[in-house]
Amino acid sequence: MEIKNHRIEGENIKWSESPNQGDKFASGMPDAVIIHYTAGSSAESSVTSLSNPKQKVSAHLVVGRNGEIYQLVPFDTIAWHAGVSEWNGRKGYNKYSIGIEIDNAGILKPNGSGKYVSWFNKTYSPDEVIKAKHRNSGAEQYWHQYTEEQINAVFEICECLCENYAIREILGHEEIAPQRKTDPGPAFPLERLRLTVFENDREQESVAAGGQQLAKFARVTTPLLNIRKGPGISFEKTAEPLIIDSRVEVIESDNDWTKVRYSVEGWVSTKYLQA
Repeated sequence: MEIKNHRIEGENIKWSESPNQGDKFASGMPDAVIIHYTAGSSAESSVTSLSNPKQKVSAHLVVGRNGEIYQLVPFDTIAWHAGVSEWNGRKGYNKYSIGIEIDNAGILKPNGSGKYVSWFNKTYSPDEVIKAKHRNSGAEQYWHQYTEEQINAVFEICECLCENYAIREILGHEEIAPQRKTDPGPAFPLERLRLTVFENDREQESVAAGGQQLAKFARVTTPLLNIRKGPGISFEKTAEPLIIDSRVEVIESDNDWTKVRYSVEGWVSTKYLQA
């Protein structure tokens, strides 16, 4: 799997461009991936819905039950998948993120005969269902399981996106719109995805800087962290402050100051970074 001209290429990948798309991303974007479930009956039906001009919704990718991938919007172009959304003080995640829709029915209800039914009246057997609590709710519910092929495809896609774009966050729709959305839900291994993509593969890398070994990536630990043109408070600020939990790439260090890359490059106080 590889990305060329903002399209993903490889086996079992289809291009089906949706008319529902916005402008090109701003410089330094996208820097996030948002994971969704379709809550639909099939990948094909979801591709159709996400390509309907009357619907005014879209996503960059749809992943089917067998791991097949449909790309609807180029990765350098804004898709309409996040809606009203906010995370760590940043609003409107369409402007910052790549949207991945996974073919999954979402919440299911028992039908009284030992099986489960979706909102669109499709029936599922018990081996396709898990009972679990959602991160935003204390009540246990029934959820459509994801297939191994889907999960593997999403993991590989996210690794590929991180190699080609400055991806700093992988979030669920449920995290950026907790009052409205439940996807991808507890059936999807979101924490394992983040751990695999960021912690295992990337934070184990290091760069030599100032005679010491620094983590390749670090996390901001203060609510607002100024980013400056040079290593000191006398230097001009280069952009809006970084917010807490922002994941930045470490470039070099100069004693108490570290040069990092987020959507821009600049210097921040080292004491507010954690590897």
